[in-house]
Parts: sequence; C-alpha cells; structure tokens
Amino acid sequence: MIATLMGARQRVLAPLGRLSMYRLTLYALLALAAIAVILSVLGAIAPTPLEIVATLAVLALATSCTDAVAQALLHIPRRIESSLLTALILLFVVQPGANPDQAGGIALAGVVAALSKYVLVWRGRHLFNPAAVGATVLTVTGLGFSAWWVGTPVLALPVLVLGLAVLWRTERIRVALLFAVVYVVVAGVRTVVQSTAAGLAVDPGGVLSAVTVQSPMLFLAAFMLSEPLTLPSRRWQQLIVATVVGALAGWPISLGVITLGQERALLVGNLLAAVLVARSGIRMSLVRRRAVTPTVRELTFRARRPFRFQPGQYLELQVPHRRPDARGTRREFSLVSTPAELPFVRIAYREAQDPAQGGSSYKRALGALQSHDVLTATGVWGDFVLPAPDRPVLLVAAGIGVTPFLSQLAAEDRTDAVLVLVASSAAECAYLPELAGSGARIVVVTPDGPGTAAPTDEAGKERAGAEWAATDSAAVEWAGGARLDAELLHRLVPDLHARHAFVSGPPGLIAELAPALRGARRVTTDAFAGY
Repeated sequence: MIATLMGARQRVLAPLGRLSMYRLTLYALLALAAIAVILSVLGAIAPTPLEIVATLAVLALATSCTDAVAQALLHIPRRIESSLLTALILLFVVQPGANPDQAGGIALAGVVAALSKYVLVWRGRHLFNPAAVGATVLTVTGLGFSAWWVGTPVLALPVLVLGLAVLWRTERIRVALLFAVVYVVVAGVRTVVQSTAAGLAVDPGGVLSAVTVQSPMLFLAAFMLSEPLTLPSRRWQQLIVATVVGALAGWPISLGVITLGQERALLVGNLLAAVLVARSGIRMSLVRRRAVTPTVRELTFRARRPFRFQPGQYLELQVPHRRPDARGTRREFSLVSTPAELPFVRIAYREAQDPAQGGSSYKRALGALQSHDVLTATGVWGDFVLPAPDRPVLLVAAGIGVTPFLSQLAAEDRTDAVLVLVASSAAECAYLPELAGSGARIVVVTPDGPGTAAPTDEAGKERAGAEWAATDSAAVEWAGGARLDAELLHRLVPDLHARHAFVSGPPGLIAELAPALRGARRVTTDAFAGY
C-alpha cells in the first residue's frame, strides 16, 4: 500500500515538477482570480468584477513599484514573480474596492507587504509572510480591513483543487492537513460555546460548514502557511507551527483594537518559526567545477558564514539570469558535502545530454558560472535523514539522486546499509570511488557492464575509465543488465522486509520503482523534478 501511494504521488509530482513552486503558485492564484471574476459576473460572490480587477491592478502596481525601487537600491536581481504573488494573495484577503477613497488603503497594503521583505529581515531573509504584514497594517491604520472574501462556498472547490496542486508540489500536504484539523476543531468548539452562551440552537451541519467552506481556512493553508521562506526546515518543526497557527486562527484572541485573526495568527507562526530555526540566506562563492561523469558536474562553493545542516538535506540555490523560463531562478540541490567540510559546500547537477537543446535557462546559467561568482542559497531544508547508524537501511538512487546518500554515508559509519544505484550506463555511475570506500554494500544496475562503457567523446572515455579504475571492484557489485524490478530487488536484497528504504531521484523514476519497493518495512522518498 505504501509503495502504491508513493508511486501515485510521484506520477502526479512529475508533471507539476516542470514548474517551479513559485511559478506554479502564481499560475494557481491567477486561475483563482479568473474564476472569481467569472463568479462575480454571475452574481455568485459579493465583490463586483470591477472591484476585483481594480483591486488587483492597484496591488500589482504598488508591490511591483515598491519591489523595483528596493531591488534597485539594494542591487539585487528583479523578481517580478514575487511582486505578483504578494499582490494576488492580498487580493483575496483585503476588502476589494473600486472607489478612489478605497485605493489608498489597498495601495498601502501592497507597499507595506512588499517593503516587509526588505525591512523585516534577518540575514537577508524576510521573517514574516508579506501579505499578512500588509493586511495587518491596513487593519490597524483603519484605512481598510481584511475581509477574507475568498472564504465562500462557491470558491471552496477551486481553492481546494488549486491549493492541493501547490501543496503537492511543495510537499506541504501533511502540514496543511494538520493545520486544517486543528483549525476546524478549535473553530468548531468556539462556535458551539459562543452559540450556547447566547442561547442559540447548535446545528452540527451548519457549524461544520461555517468552519470549512465558509472560512478562509483552505486558502490560508495552501497559499500562505505553506510559504517555504517562513517555515522551519524540519517537518516536526513545521507541524508545531501549523498547530499553533491553526489554534490561534480558529479561536482569535482579542488584543483590544484588533484580534489575532487569520493573518495575525500566521504572523505569530512566522515568529515561532524564526525562533525554532534561526535560518537565513547563505552567500556562497564558486571555487571549483569538476566533471564527475560525462554529464554530471560538481560545483564547490565557499560559504561566507557558518551554517548548520544534516546529511541528506538540500539547499535552494538562486541563480539570477536574464529571461528565465517557466521554472524561474531557484532550484533545490541535495548537499553532496558533509558538515565536516564546511565552509566548503558541494552540489552536483546533470548537464543537458543533447547540447543542441541546451537544457533549461537555469541550467545554462549554472553552466556559465565563473570562479568567484557569488550566489545566494535561500536556506537549507529537508527530512530525508537516515535513522541511527545501527538501523538496517536500503538506499535506492536513480542517477543523480545518489547525491544525498554520498553525504550520509561519508558522514557516519553505518553497520548495515545497502545502496542500489540505477544509472543509464556504467559511465554515468557518479561518485563510485567515494561510495565504495564508505563501508556500505554497493550494487550497480546499468544496461552495460563496467568494462563495456563507451562514451562518445575522448574526455568522456577518460573520465569513465578513471571513475571505474579508482573504484575498489570488490566493494561494488554489478547486478547485470536487467532492469530493476521487484524480482531483481528482492533477489539483491533478500531481507528487504526488515529495512527502511530511502529512494532518491526524479519523480517519474521513483514512480517506476514503487512496485519494486513493496515489502520494505518503510519507504521514504526524496524526489526532484530536474533543473
């Protein structure tokens, strides 16, 4: 059952992975805005089409102009996506209006939200959700208020469908689900208590409707709570934040002038996240580039300041470049290096196999980096962390997915680890010498054998030959040319049922491997959608 669900999840994630999480969220919000306009034309929601369009125009202008000025003053790359995301989220939070006397308050919310990304920061990272900051200031000044008009039954289904796509892509479904459960329970209890105190009859169905489809809970969970930059790095920390925000949003506490409503509850959660993990942006300069296989390249950076991470975690690297494609300027990379190697940080990526295609705009920008170029990693995340060294584990890596395992096996001596490396050819088995010296049992599954690899270029032949020549052949087993399936995996690892399986690689390949992992004691995946 676990393997089946894992395969289904990866098949859904594969097409979503063609877009960055930021671009997917932007498209989802644009679609939601279009749906809202259509429903407004039909008279199904209170705001008029003119009010929705005018409010979005004012917010987009306010956030874009503020961001443009701030980014020019601070000499940082222009990020129009960020401006539009903030404007679109605020659109569904503030009270829409088309009158000139309403435009000032709406513009103020946009300006404050954008400014918060540069003022309310810690070591280059904004601490609070920008839209929540803008909406709070709007309410406090009295120039407007947070209406949360998105919390209406006719928008519940679109918010749910589009929100699930975003949560699936960002892998925040469990966080959002816990938030939703806590919110519904707390808000339900509040409604019952207040109705009873007022001598009103309690309708269970009405209460459930009021705290679900008639509340902004779905939108808050999918598009605001899930923001990566204001969440802690570990899932257990994210779950704590989700619980606190759900409780405060479900039963707002009065603070006199205002209450700890939806956006203020989120700000409290953002502050808690900052306390749990004092995370900030990491400036890194490129010091080395080397070829690992004919198509895999390793980049070594020197971090400008110390930071903490666990083997198996990943960083999000921003590479500004002109005319980025649909996936934007940020990508996630598992850390190849260990904490002991700091301040040096290593990541690896695969170049486009067809030079004529050139790959994504991000990959081309990454390939064009020069020595001493400085980039920013927005932070370190991830729960792809191995259990105690004495626990039996099975590590399955598809291609470049071997990178987190390299860090994990190098960082600690494991007494019972089996690594199955699946690659397109023997020449593309990355980091074999390092893996062979880790003490783990290494099994390679490739169509060709180590002695038959035939890269097309001379440099590729030299690299492939050096890789295998430097490998202790006694420490690496070749499983033959068969495709990895359930039968082969059980033959290679007879005690699969006693092992915790960790699988790393592209979503499509992980989905294909899912049937082979049936029978493992537990399965944890680390999917990435390419770059």
